Amino acid sequence: MSWMAKLYETYEPGIALGLPDEENLMPISHTLQNAHINIVIDGEGNFKRASVLEKTQIILPATEKSAGRSGKAPPPHPLADKLQYVAKDYPDFGGENSFYSEYHTLLATWCEYEFAHQKAQAVLKYIDKGEVIADLVAANILHVDEYKRLRKEWPFEVTAGNPQPIIFKILPKKQDKKSKEKYTDQGSALVCWSVEENGDPTSNTWTDQSLQQNWTDFDALAEGAKGLCFISGQEQKLAANHPAKLRHTGDKAKLVSANDMSGFTFRGRFTDTKKSIAANGSQSVGISLDVTQKAHNALRWLISRQGYRNGDQVYVTWAVSGKDIPKSLSDSWSLLGDDIVLDPEIKQEEPQHQVDQSVDLGESFAHKFNNYLRGYRAKLEPNEQIVVMGLDSATPGRMGIIYYRELLVCEFLDRIHDWHIQFAWPQRHIKEYPNLKNKKKPNRKTIWPVSSPVPRVIAEAAYGDILKSNDTLKKSLLERILPCIVDGRPFPRDVMIAAVRRVSNRSAYKKDKQWLWEEHLGVACALFKGFYMRHPDEKKRRKYAMSLEEDRQTRDYLYGRLLAIAARIEEVALNVGGESRPTTAARLMQRFADRPFSTWRNIELGLQPYIQRLQGKRAGFLTNRQKELDAVYAAFLPNDFTSKKSLSGEFLLGYHCQKQYWRNTKSDNNEN
Repeated sequence: MSWMAKLYETYEPGIALGLPDEENLMPISHTLQNAHINIVIDGEGNFKRASVLEKTQIILPATEKSAGRSGKAPPPHPLADKLQYVAKDYPDFGGENSFYSEYHTLLATWCEYEFAHQKAQAVLKYIDKGEVIADLVAANILHVDEYKRLRKEWPFEVTAGNPQPIIFKILPKKQDKKSKEKYTDQGSALVCWSVEENGDPTSNTWTDQSLQQNWTDFDALAEGAKGLCFISGQEQKLAANHPAKLRHTGDKAKLVSANDMSGFTFRGRFTDTKKSIAANGSQSVGISLDVTQKAHNALRWLISRQGYRNGDQVYVTWAVSGKDIPKSLSDSWSLLGDDIVLDPEIKQEEPQHQVDQSVDLGESFAHKFNNYLRGYRAKLEPNEQIVVMGLDSATPGRMGIIYYRELLVCEFLDRIHDWHIQFAWPQRHIKEYPNLKNKKKPNRKTIWPVSSPVPRVIAEAAYGDILKSNDTLKKSLLERILPCIVDGRPFPRDVMIAAVRRVSNRSAYKKDKQWLWEEHLGVACALFKGFYMRHPDEKKRRKYAMSLEEDRQTRDYLYGRLLAIAARIEEVALNVGGESRPTTAARLMQRFADRPFSTWRNIELGLQPYIQRLQGKRAGFLTNRQKELDAVYAAFLPNDFTSKKSLSGEFLLGYHCQKQYWRNTKSDNNEN
């Protein structure tokens, strides 16, 4: 239960941050819900008005049982709840499954408390009148048919002059078990209260901190089994139910739960009964109500504030002290922004030394990223703890911890540094600039900042459209990538190879998706570079620069340069001739990767017409490219050029670096 202890320790530092109310941690004995209707009353319980709320989440008082309620007769919340709980006249309008008596009993018990809040007493006075549904129908919030029964659908034609009522739009649809038809249950609308009193600036009950504290104090008086809390080590009131709604308000999966009374899911050596648990707590583990609520509230707060979502999967990284830390699943571009834009047209200042970006992008990037991490090292104590936690639910009711690590700050920052440096490569991004002529449409420019790829883009580059219909693959891939970031493990070889093979097949990308191919090319290069920097066999580890290495004589790298030069010659020739179509190098890229020598002969022969076209119109450009071809030919070692062996992903690095060299080098002969 180390995870719960760390979350419990995070709660108080999180409260001490002094964040705005909407960003603060939720108080204990409360839960989060989507509210649909707001009823405004005065201090004497008289109805004033009502309104429909759209996409509004509120924090409402809850008991231990109601916070995780489920089943046919769920326990009520003490103040804000659904119409079938708060409306005494709900059955009079055709409502079924009314729980008014249970709700009234709970609210009345709270109002009998010596220090009960005035707003809770005002709500009790109002519901005692039994006119909640009638008032809402009169206010045109709810809608009934000719028999004064709540409608289950809007029977009239929806037009611009006769729109569908909002209440039918915001409530989730239910399905009839017999007819299988979907309908709207207006009784499931959750009602929250506003009490307008003279001199009270806070009328909304869900934002009144004095009311929240009043309920917390009253709920602490409730009876419960006492025992040893395994987290705090003290004798405290033990929790019988643990909170849900961790990832969102409709999340019913729990991290801590048991049902051995019926299904014997956790059959073991325990002799618990319902009576023994109520009297002495569970024999297996005891967690106090205060600890579990604070821990779950802290987790819920962390997920909403800094969680990384991958479908139902959620990963969250935090410092137990509550201080800000770098996001573990973000790319370098997201962390540093414009500080890592290595664009020759944008002047950038180097605080300590100037770096020629056309020679060594890696040194410049490492310098900037080290400065970024240096700021966190200064703010965080060396012995502070960092926790990385991953959650997923196999069933709607149970959630599991799929990844958990505790690290010191120095370990965490070192591994974040290693990931971003080792897997850094120029990545394609779109930068938006203000448009003075048309403010609605900003200017867009393609830039290539050095950055590590995010797991989502890695997955897309490796598997493409398969991910859209395969959530299991998407989840398992993230589970494999996260240890590479946090634990410093070698990158999965099969994922790297999948990305390389997919990018090598450029013709598989449609003409209007060539920008996506360029994006995936940068990802594949980053994965290949990082894989070999972390190769499990130290003898096979090697480093690659993020700029053109003209002295590198490896066969695959040189073949990649040849392909880039051939593509460049044909691109410019096509542009000179006013043609727009894929080059031969682009169409034969997959075949070139499998059989480079024989395919290169076809590409080279196909270049002759374009070379002749450029001799008259772009002689300077052609001379430079032919010099580059001669230099690459001369760099091949004996027998490497004629080898029939297929190319590894290294040829993509040579191809990309050659293209980046032209992009970052200003020359009249290189311009189209």
